Amino acid sequence: MTVDAPKAGRREWIGLTVLALPTLLMALDLSVLYLALPSLSADLGASGVQQLWITDVYGFMVAGFLVTMGTLGDRIGRRRLLMIGAAVFGAASVLAALSTSPQMLIAARTLMGIAGATLAPSTLALISTMFQDPRQRATAMAAWMSCFVGGNAVGPVVGGVLLENFWWGSVFLLGVPIMLLLLVAGPMLLPEFRAPQAGRLDLTSVALSLVAILATIYGLKEIARYGWQPIYITALVAGLLVGVVFVIRQRGLADPLLDLRLFGNRSFSSVLAMMLFGGIFLGGTTLLVTQFLQLVLGLSPLQAGLWLVPSIIVMTTCAMLAPGVARQVRPAYVMAAGMAIAALGYLVLTQVDGVGGLAILVTGWAIALGGNGLPAGLGIGLVIGSVPPEKAGSASAIQQTSTEFGLALGIATVGSIGTAVYRDQMSDAIPADVPAQIAEAARDSVNGAVTAAERFPDVVAAAREAYTTGLNVVSGISVVVFLVLAVLIAVMVRHVPPFGRMQPAQGDGDPAAPHRAGHDSEEVRPVPAAD
Repeated sequence: MTVDAPKAGRREWIGLTVLALPTLLMALDLSVLYLALPSLSADLGASGVQQLWITDVYGFMVAGFLVTMGTLGDRIGRRRLLMIGAAVFGAASVLAALSTSPQMLIAARTLMGIAGATLAPSTLALISTMFQDPRQRATAMAAWMSCFVGGNAVGPVVGGVLLENFWWGSVFLLGVPIMLLLLVAGPMLLPEFRAPQAGRLDLTSVALSLVAILATIYGLKEIARYGWQPIYITALVAGLLVGVVFVIRQRGLADPLLDLRLFGNRSFSSVLAMMLFGGIFLGGTTLLVTQFLQLVLGLSPLQAGLWLVPSIIVMTTCAMLAPGVARQVRPAYVMAAGMAIAALGYLVLTQVDGVGGLAILVTGWAIALGGNGLPAGLGIGLVIGSVPPEKAGSASAIQQTSTEFGLALGIATVGSIGTAVYRDQMSDAIPADVPAQIAEAARDSVNGAVTAAERFPDVVAAAREAYTTGLNVVSGISVVVFLVLAVLIAVMVRHVPPFGRMQPAQGDGDPAAPHRAGHDSEEVRPVPAAD
């Protein structure tokens, strides 16, 4: 006989608010720095290389430590790890705001990234503990995803407002009151949970995972920025090879850092693949769209951020509506419909031109993000709900790591496609009387062309047209990819029933697989909070 899962009450919903705030902050911190970079670089005297480390080291550390922190939370307690991470993040934010040298700021950003890696897996795993009813859990996951997406989008807007009224350090101080609230309210509202028979943490696996993830992400990002240089190809290949060694080691450990048996669950692996490949093209097109607003249409970062707000509102709304629809319709069909709607949005983007493209761009992007919003919250819920409770931290870390890889791959691959189209279009578009140095800079990027605006307006016009063509081509490819993803997700996850008819298994959102390979069905309960 199946016993209904307990319903979440007011305490859990208030606790969700406490968990959503650091999630919003973590995402916001990934994008808010770009506007502050010119002023802080001038103030601190940061070199070009130091500026790159200031912007990139946070994301590198988050990506590199996600798997470790997700597993560590399952072992020592998710709430405990969240509290530790919040305290370190708050302190590091103050250090960043008060930095007196580039080296001090880079060190502070490094600490912020390591602490930030505790937030996503801990918050998602705690949500899975607090919301055991599938319908409530889907709504809670959608709210979490909306905060994550919204934080990335409003970062430039928030940064612009702060920098117009305060000094550059104010963008870092955003985190202090939020982390203080989490430290005060967390112990009162959030349950503690850890796996009762968790083994020791394998430090060799930790080192291998860090090297594999950091080298791979670094290689991808630098290839996207500077092209296929030998040093970056070497970093990418080395990261992949170390990743293979990491996987081999996990197969032989009794208590692996990453339990590879999780991938044997069809819901887990299928939804994870959908989110990875969807993220690749979402991340790549996001870069192209934001640069189009600024470099082709000539908007300021703040203006560009404001024009992106409608699409974020649509995405957030769709993410919040999806769980309600999934109560009556199978989640696979809701997610597939979202992928098809996203494809329609990308189809609209293929019609953008460089002269009157703002209205078409904003409309197409809103449709595309709205389509992405439908599977966003449902996908996270299915990934985490399809594993045993004691593995929820690991599952959420895997999901977040795949997101980081998706974004990096998107910038490297999809961004490279747009760049290749741009350079091909520009090869014959530059007049012969343009000096060789300016011509080369214009062929390399639209940024280089814009610097020639006053002396060579024809070059700028050609560059904007070429960049628009690149956006159109990438959008066309995205149409095909998202239609394929729609079909695959509809087929691979169709066995999951609507949430309204789902019988909640013990930590398993996949009712077709109550006994996963390598896992027993013993219920694991939260440990008392007093420890």
